[in-house]
Amino acid sequence: MLTAALAPLRHRPFRHLAVGRAATMLGNAVAPIALGFAVLDLTGSVRDLGLVVGARSLTNVLFLLFGGVLADRLPRQAVMVASLSAAALTQGAVAALVLTDTATISLLVVLGAVNGVLSGLAWPAAAALVPQTVPAELLQSANAVNRLGINAAMIGGASLGGLLVAGAGPGWGLLVDALTFALAAVAFSRIRVAAVARPATNRPHPLRDLREGWGEFVARSWVWVVVLGFLLINFAYASSVNVLGPRIADETIGRFAWGLVLAAQTAGMVAGAALALRIRVRRFLLLGVLCMGVDAVLLVTLAWTSSVWLLIGTAFVAGVAVEQFSIAWETSMQRHIPADRLARVYSYDALGSFLAIPLGQIAIGPVAEVLGYQRTLLLAAGIVLVAVLGMLADPGVRRLDSSSSAAVSDEQPERPSTAVPDGPPDPATSVLSSVDTAPAR
Repeated sequence: MLTAALAPLRHRPFRHLAVGRAATMLGNAVAPIALGFAVLDLTGSVRDLGLVVGARSLTNVLFLLFGGVLADRLPRQAVMVASLSAAALTQGAVAALVLTDTATISLLVVLGAVNGVLSGLAWPAAAALVPQTVPAELLQSANAVNRLGINAAMIGGASLGGLLVAGAGPGWGLLVDALTFALAAVAFSRIRVAAVARPATNRPHPLRDLREGWGEFVARSWVWVVVLGFLLINFAYASSVNVLGPRIADETIGRFAWGLVLAAQTAGMVAGAALALRIRVRRFLLLGVLCMGVDAVLLVTLAWTSSVWLLIGTAFVAGVAVEQFSIAWETSMQRHIPADRLARVYSYDALGSFLAIPLGQIAIGPVAEVLGYQRTLLLAAGIVLVAVLGMLADPGVRRLDSSSSAAVSDEQPERPSTAVPDGPPDPATSVLSSVDTAPAR
């Protein structure tokens, strides 16, 4: 069974993709720690840190849609190589400024904004490239293996970031981040897959590309309903955990214990990805949406108890649960959206899902001042449950069959697999296509 679950690693393009994404996430886990302390060492101002981080977040969101158009027009691995190489240079410049004590807030804001642009261009390409690296019947396993590597890299990156900042200084942490971008660029440059982009003579104006992507996005109710649901979930959950969580921890369980809670959630995500390697259900998206209800349980637990062990246990279960949704979502999108439009649909997905995060983070402080921490967390839990119930109310979410063919539309014939295997198919996995079948979300 384990051999069957790891079958995507038999395909060379997927191996390079998995290494590239894991390397990127390793650096992304180091960077916030290193950058945060670099700015605080420079000015000691949380406001300045917010400006640097906010500039990156803003440009990231603004360029997601253009990234989707680009990834559906050009070879996706080429988009990744170009964006990752540029990110290595810009993050290397940030590291050099910090290491030489020549950094200023204005320079860090500008470079952060550039990095946000590059991330917005790269994200849709990375997500849409997966179906080109494995046969359709291996998509669920491929997404699970990919998420397993990403989550493990995040755990390792957070630990490495703390060690580097404490032992060598934040500049060295930023340099490691730049090197991981370069490593990822090398990995993506070695991916060889068939193209899905239209011939140059057939490409419409980019605005028509955006309209076409929007048409694909709204054509399937399960897509836009889930994105709308996650707009609410991210608004309530991300702000509660990232803003109220540390403040409540300071007054109750302490910072070290809060770190353990967050680590338990990430460990649960690793375990959840491993579990998803073995799950075979026809209504995988339905299962994933049901699992998101556990986020509400974690918020209620944070509101009603200061028991460290109960919080750790609930956070671990929440991590396992959210990975079932993440992998179900990736697999469903890759199976049911036409391959040459997938990146644009991903970009609308990311825009809708991520837009509410900064809004929630801004709003939750004033709300908590009026209602108090406990009532605010319970209100956030209620919003999460409303979002889950709203997603479940859609027949498309409830009935989507995970065993159907990959990346086809009602008007288009099924596309052949573009993966390039290293050898003959594994007998244990080649039969899966007939019986069974994913943000940050």
